[in-house]
Amino acid sequence: MVISYNNNNNNNNSNNNNNNNNSNNNNNNNNNNNNNSNNNNMFPPFSSSDDFAMYQQSDSSGHYQETYTNGPQNFGDTVYPINGNFPLLPSDFTREPNDSFFYENSGIFDYQRIQQQPTQFQIKQQNDPQQQLSQEQHFGIDNEIVQNSNHYYEYERSSNEVSPFDDENSNLLSDGISPTIMATATAVTNANAPLSVNTQANNPLNFTSAPSRTVYLGNVPPNLSVKELLDHVRSGVVEDVKIISEKMCAFISFVDESAALLFHSDAILKRLNIGDRDIKIGWGKPTRIDPIVAARISTDGATRNVYIGRMTIDGEESHLSEEQLRIDLKEYGEIDCIKVIKEKGIAFIHFASILNAIKVVTNLPIRNPYYQNKRIFYGKDRCAFITKTQQHNAAQFLGVQPGMEHMIEFSDREFISNALLQQSAAAAAIATSAGGPNNLGNRTVYLGSLPKDVKIEEICNAVRGGLLQSIKLLNDRYVCFVTFIDPTAAAQFYAMSSLYGFTVQKKRCKVGWGKHSGPLPNALALAVSNGASRNVYVGNIDFVSDSLRDERIFTESNLRHVFQQYGEVEQINFLPEKNCCFVNYTNISNAILALDKIKSNPYFKDLKINFGKDRCGNVPHQSR
Repeated sequence: MVISYNNNNNNNNSNNNNNNNNSNNNNNNNNNNNNNSNNNNMFPPFSSSDDFAMYQQSDSSGHYQETYTNGPQNFGDTVYPINGNFPLLPSDFTREPNDSFFYENSGIFDYQRIQQQPTQFQIKQQNDPQQQLSQEQHFGIDNEIVQNSNHYYEYERSSNEVSPFDDENSNLLSDGISPTIMATATAVTNANAPLSVNTQANNPLNFTSAPSRTVYLGNVPPNLSVKELLDHVRSGVVEDVKIISEKMCAFISFVDESAALLFHSDAILKRLNIGDRDIKIGWGKPTRIDPIVAARISTDGATRNVYIGRMTIDGEESHLSEEQLRIDLKEYGEIDCIKVIKEKGIAFIHFASILNAIKVVTNLPIRNPYYQNKRIFYGKDRCAFITKTQQHNAAQFLGVQPGMEHMIEFSDREFISNALLQQSAAAAAIATSAGGPNNLGNRTVYLGSLPKDVKIEEICNAVRGGLLQSIKLLNDRYVCFVTFIDPTAAAQFYAMSSLYGFTVQKKRCKVGWGKHSGPLPNALALAVSNGASRNVYVGNIDFVSDSLRDERIFTESNLRHVFQQYGEVEQINFLPEKNCCFVNYTNISNAILALDKIKSNPYFKDLKINFGKDRCGNVPHQSR
């Protein structure tokens, strides 16, 4: 690795200071070098005199440059960025008029010189004079985190600290527990444990507290519209949306911080992708909600959605078209989307901000005589609707059995948000503890050491915890790759299988992470939100009449032949008493294709065709 700083005069001094500091910490240079070489995610130390340090790393794939901001130098220690959020490219800078920088997952960065803040160690000493920890004791703490101007850093682990996971020759801990299982159990415990205030503030991947109501999105398409952006938001009421096309960034401000936190965590975990671009997620500058908006929300329940009713109160009056509504309302601000329900004589117009909607409700009947007799008020924000997927995930996290969701207040947005946030925190901890920071959002789980004669149907019978996108069995290698729809479901399945084991044909199989699946395609996510699954339901089958035919149509072999043309079929189940059957595919895309094409077959023309329930989405078993 070749390291160069933008202040050439301080190159040698910085390196020497870092080595001396490591020596003061009872860590010799050899141990430090070994630790750094064994840790692929460690980065060069900061320069003690620069606000920004540049370094260049050389490897087999080429050269690249990256930028760090200067860290605290209270003890002359070696400080590194937290894994998973850095390094940051100079192109990641987004300069705003308020002289602030915004980065992915890393908060707000003041444009002025970074002011050093006291570390947790110093604050702890100030708050508790009786507790005087030595510098050596302080650096003996693994992953001690400090905060510096909303930027997060992590101390290098002391080289004299022994960890059972550092010994490459040790596969088991002293008590015989696998390190993988121990790491998974620790991640689950830490994710579900209550966090202290300091921990919440210092963890950049923290899903339990939000520093702002505003979420920053970088690397957005230059021609992105408000509608296209908000089609990906299903976390709560949006106050305002701003898209800065020339800087390829956007800001979404929510009414409350819990909604912002849910969207932020969901976008990170699922790797939000818009227009084939990986979107960078961060926090915007904390701001107070507009007093006018706050007052109207409190008194009238104001939202971005304007409801217009009684549009056909006159018998001769024609329906307003979407185009006419856009012409009449464009003066009040940017419009998100318009939905006209002609048979009911109503329309819903979503604006880019609540303030614009307030102007419409207040002024439209006065300025435009046509709307004087209309009913104009606020509707529900489309971004605050609870989707079926969210209900399913929350129910599974809370251990609610299928069909019992009505016993829980799923109409309560705050209740759903809290459950989903806890689930996201647990999923992130599990994925990163076993697969590293780059494994965040992975939806593919590896199953190995399978029985030689195993069938894909048997694997699906054992997999529980979430809807599947696909399942692929490699018979010649006795391995299988299971890709879930939701990364939280994949993490939950991995955790359960690691802790309790995954068994097929009474044989315990290996469980690991597969190659990163990437984000779920937007079209597929929309289909799933509308009820799509890999299970196709065929109803209204007359099995009695079919049995009288010379060649029966609705047999397993014949149905498999018919449906196999759209993709690999995993299982076919018959329920003759209910005149139906279920065809399960190995890939949800094949099921969607079959549902679209099967009606062209004359034998299925008059039958009821729909999506069934994926049995893999049932609540996971505690043990197998």
